[in-house]
Amino acid sequence: MPHRGAGRDAVLLCYLDSRMQSQATTQQKYLGRKGLVIFLAALTSFPALSTDLYLPALPGMTEYFNVPEYQTNLTLILFFVVYAVSMLVWGPLSDRYGRRPVLLVGLSCYTVAGVLCAVAGNVFQLMVFRVLQALGSGAAVATATAIVKDVYHGRKREVILAVIQTMTVLSPAVAPLIGALILSITSWRGAFVAQAILGMLVVAGSVLYSETVGEKLTGNPLASLKRLGIVARDRAFLSLVLIFSLLGMAMMAFISGSSYIYQEGFGVSGQAYAFFFAIFAVSSAAGAQLYVWLSRRWTRDRIVTWSFILTALGGLLVLLLGGRGPWAFILTYLPAPIAFSCSRPPAAHLILSQHEGDSGSVAGVMSASHMAVSSIGIIIISLGLWDRVKLLGVLILSLSVVTLILWSIIGLPLSRAQARA
Repeated sequence: MPHRGAGRDAVLLCYLDSRMQSQATTQQKYLGRKGLVIFLAALTSFPALSTDLYLPALPGMTEYFNVPEYQTNLTLILFFVVYAVSMLVWGPLSDRYGRRPVLLVGLSCYTVAGVLCAVAGNVFQLMVFRVLQALGSGAAVATATAIVKDVYHGRKREVILAVIQTMTVLSPAVAPLIGALILSITSWRGAFVAQAILGMLVVAGSVLYSETVGEKLTGNPLASLKRLGIVARDRAFLSLVLIFSLLGMAMMAFISGSSYIYQEGFGVSGQAYAFFFAIFAVSSAAGAQLYVWLSRRWTRDRIVTWSFILTALGGLLVLLLGGRGPWAFILTYLPAPIAFSCSRPPAAHLILSQHEGDSGSVAGVMSASHMAVSSIGIIIISLGLWDRVKLLGVLILSLSVVTLILWSIIGLPLSRAQARA
């Protein structure tokens, strides 16, 4: 049943939303409205482009440095660890000093680190320089989320989050293809040169970006980090962060285990695996855009609830039928990423709306929590305790059911209270 608004009150709210949006975006003298969205999408794509872009080069790097495989893999692991922690620092600092200075410092660090990675003499130097890259990536993502909270409100925020979600899920599919193309014309060092060029482009965007922080925090810089504790003690905010982070475990388990499922389990080629992974990425992107279409007809709460139900259905299908072959697996799995991505824009909007002010700290805690909880999925799928397809099906099904229960008990009342406020 289509969702009916509250008449003139709804029209008034939309008008005020539009006025706030207009005032915020007209301040972007150089980027403008569309430029700001593109800039935010580029910032949120940094983690994927910083890792997946050089994945095809890992075997060559291992051979070049003549080191065990785990040492080159550490360049990935260290990146994710430092990236997650750094968001907890950059977020509060951007509340005190502003988004623009943090972006300029962080992205400059990323760009310089990309050049250093390209000229690294041994794998240990590469690890150090990858840590510097992770610091810069953390600044990009935490600040991008804070800017969304600064600038956009109401439905407009949800639409922008859907656009950003689309870019975030498409990047992992595109990055390895770009990396393979780079390897065809140069060595593994070319992948890091490409990252440095990307960094320079986004630094240029940061120069053009106009500050969106209204009132900056004052006092001791270390006191800014204490705002993390204030944000973390907000029970409504933290409850929603944890609820919406659980399914990330299942999605990350698929991403990290899919190559083994397809190439070892089903015996397909690397090119065929890339094709099946691209289907996953496109379906995830479609899910985010599906929310924009559905939100014109259904309430946010109804969309989120049905997203969890359909994700659980996808998990059941994978458990029962996914092991029958590569096509059976991807087709039974597709409901999960589509429904999961459909729930992300309203989830992020609801989380960001729970805590007024402290946009940087809110963004840092939210992004770092998602990353920390999701990474558990990588550990679970890599333990090899059971058939990977069946394990993935159980993960999706069980986490969807748990999330649906928590959403019904905790999330829905918070969402309805926020809607009445």
